[in-house]
Amino acid sequence: QVQLVESGGGLVQAGGSLALSCAVSGNISSINAKGWYRQAPGKEREMVAVFSSGGTTYYADSVKGRFTISIDNVKNKLFLQMNSLKPEDTAAYYCAVTQGDTFEIVWGRGTQVTVST
Repeated sequence: QVQLVESGGGLVQAGGSLALSCAVSGNISSINAKGWYRQAPGKEREMVAVFSSGGTTYYADSVKGRFTISIDNVKNKLFLQMNSLKPEDTAAYYCAVTQGDTFEIVWGRGTQVTVST
């Protein structure tokens, strides 16, 4: 099984930046896709940025040009650099991977990002 632990959330003013990290451990060789999702109060969880199993990067339209996903395969960490933050980016941010032949989704516990006006 894979374990995911996010860090780096917090409170920031609009226009500011935050960097999220996700430490990945366990059966890393079983991982297919990996990425970041978020869920705002009263809304469904949505994709923010992902690396597909084929290595393609996808971003939600709302974050294109502002957020950057990256990975350190040596340290087994996934990152999300968030710039030009807006109040509508306020949400709990989750690291997630799919693993194995069934592409089972594994979620981290999440980290809160709050952007003030």
